[in-house]
Amino acid sequence: MTNGHRFVLAGVMGWPIAHSRSPKIHNHWFAHYGLEGCYAPLPVEPGRLEAALRAMPALGFAGCNLTIPHKETALQFLDHVDDSAAQIGAVNCVVVDKNGVLSGRNYDGYGFIASLYEAAPLWRAENAPCVIIGAGGGARAIVHGLLEAGAREIRLFNRTLARAEILAADFGPRVSALRWDEREAGLAGAGLLVNATSQGMVGQPPLELSLAALPKSALVADIVYAPLETPLLAAARKHGATPVDGLGMLLHQARPAFRDWTGVMPDVTPALRAMIVATL
Repeated sequence: MTNGHRFVLAGVMGWPIAHSRSPKIHNHWFAHYGLEGCYAPLPVEPGRLEAALRAMPALGFAGCNLTIPHKETALQFLDHVDDSAAQIGAVNCVVVDKNGVLSGRNYDGYGFIASLYEAAPLWRAENAPCVIIGAGGGARAIVHGLLEAGAREIRLFNRTLARAEILAADFGPRVSALRWDEREAGLAGAGLLVNATSQGMVGQPPLELSLAALPKSALVADIVYAPLETPLLAAARKHGATPVDGLGMLLHQARPAFRDWTGVMPDVTPALRAMIVATL
């Protein structure tokens, strides 16, 4: 199909931004669906975010994605923020409407849940407790996504207990903050384990966690996608659990943003995944 009536301009704001795979993802979809448009990396220094966002309507942008360090800061510069972004406390997608109004959304939780269903179509959030390691922005988005998906119990472990307690309090009684030294015992009976920290990423130490108590039926997910198979995912595979790499979350969170800008909900195909894997 084509969108001959307009050229769709979008991009991703971050600092730095040259490493982002988002331009490859979205430009692949523009070509695949025969849409006229372009998605560009937009290097925006932290102190210039408001000016960059406010310039989008005049420049004809349909919207943009936001990444580090802008996801939280953007909240104060937008005209409207949806419930998910407000509760997560971060925005990863901005949509410019025909009147120039800037709306903020967050699709990270959506992308994470979609990546789980892609890896294990029969998995259900409500069937067993979910365990999350970490209490930063990624963890907040994942907690929100899991609660929306029907999770009844989320066990949250963070080296700094106070930070985990704040997150748990923000999301209600289905989320419990537990001590760091309880993290391995806390895997008992879990249906999902998520590493929402940067540990295991290239240049970072691996996450220190024995999976002995984790049921072999569980999913083990990592938000890290460089490397694609982290030490935690390798340990999960050896344990007999189902590993879920962080690339799926990146690919799937992009889908509703592309839909918001173009009206087309794209698919995550093996060809797209292979193209991005080749860049890692």
